[in-house]
Amino acid sequence: MIQSKNFYRRLVSGIDSWLIFSVVVLAFISFAAIYSVGSNCGMSFKYLLIQLLAFIMGFFWLVLIANFNYQHYKYLDKFIYILSFMLLTSVLIFGSTRRGTKGWFDFGFISFQPVEIAKIMFILSLASFLDKKSKEIDKISFLVSVFAMLVLHVALIMMQPDFSSTLSYFPVTLVLLFIIGVKPFYLFCIVIFASVTVGVPLLETFLNMQLKFSQNKMFLTHFIISLKTGWVGVYAVGMILFLIIVGWYFLWKLKIKIAITYPYVLCISILLGCLSSLVVGKTLKDYQRKRLVVFLNPKADLRGSGYNIIQSKITIGSGKFIGKGLKKGSQTQLGFLPERHTDFIFSVIAEEGGWVVAQITLFFYFFFVWRAFVIARDARDRYGSLVATGLAIMFMFYIVINISMVMGMMPAAGVPLPLLSYGGSSVFSSLCAIGILCSVSMRKHTHCSD
Repeated sequence: MIQSKNFYRRLVSGIDSWLIFSVVVLAFISFAAIYSVGSNCGMSFKYLLIQLLAFIMGFFWLVLIANFNYQHYKYLDKFIYILSFMLLTSVLIFGSTRRGTKGWFDFGFISFQPVEIAKIMFILSLASFLDKKSKEIDKISFLVSVFAMLVLHVALIMMQPDFSSTLSYFPVTLVLLFIIGVKPFYLFCIVIFASVTVGVPLLETFLNMQLKFSQNKMFLTHFIISLKTGWVGVYAVGMILFLIIVGWYFLWKLKIKIAITYPYVLCISILLGCLSSLVVGKTLKDYQRKRLVVFLNPKADLRGSGYNIIQSKITIGSGKFIGKGLKKGSQTQLGFLPERHTDFIFSVIAEEGGWVVAQITLFFYFFFVWRAFVIARDARDRYGSLVATGLAIMFMFYIVINISMVMGMMPAAGVPLPLLSYGGSSVFSSLCAIGILCSVSMRKHTHCSD
């Protein structure tokens, strides 16, 4: 009994208290912002109550997960991945549709978005696979398996369709592959695949939007028509593949020996990206495409997707140094800022709290991510390090994307701000992920399986 108490005392002493402290501070900033946002429509206490309940439930699960040894996930990896697959599949069959996305389980009094948990389950499964197969990283079959795990999740999410929820998968996968020692060339091929997959349909949308400002509309119109029919794309892809093979041949003749697998893998990545772009092009709706490219020229769609970015930048700028005060932000309270309680909540914080509170928020986000990477560095085994790194990258990616988005520096991808944006699923899943980080931290000095 005494030994058991000593064991749990060591576990509790190993928890990263600074990580928890930063989460608590961000939670209070979230409560204040959401309370203010809801005041202009008489929903102050409703929004606040739902967010508070989500945090309470999330903290309860955080404690439970923290006390569960993360190492058990390594041996349950197949079950976890299959369960995530079942969640993403079942929501396509039984889920409810909101804003054109069939991605929620609606139980009447509560609704839940399974993709938020599925992302965490993917990290647990991928980290286990990479840890177990680390000696096979030079085999093509290894990369094919990782690619299959990634694409299966992304494909199911795109069928909802929910493009923004797929964005974190690629940086997480790339970083974890880099950590275990996969050759940079193969990582480059994954980047090429993702760029082609998303870039082709977005290029078409961008060109369509630029027609309004182009002086040579006839040429641009013919080019867009050719792009849609596929001939320009086919010729361009064919030329790129030809140059890759010819380039490899000349390098070989110059006695610069490069294995034939390299140009083949690169060509296959480009071809797969082109095929995937057809699927993405049919899945993404017109307004979603515009949101992803309009940041390059918001004036191209002033009354549509560009409106969000323009209003967000005005809102942030109007806060100046010390802000306008809680519930006193004109852009927020008069309803000019769209999605102010979800995607653009940082704009609300910047307007009503000013530069000061915005910087405090950014500091605690930086501190939170830094502590997550410290946990990854100090983990007692490679699996724990991979899991913690994957979760840290996921959080960091969404923080950077969202804040850059509201400042007009990146596309409006519909990405929530972790721990701040209104939404029970996002808050709950974030706290569950933090529970896993705590589990890794608490066991950094233990050598037992309890």
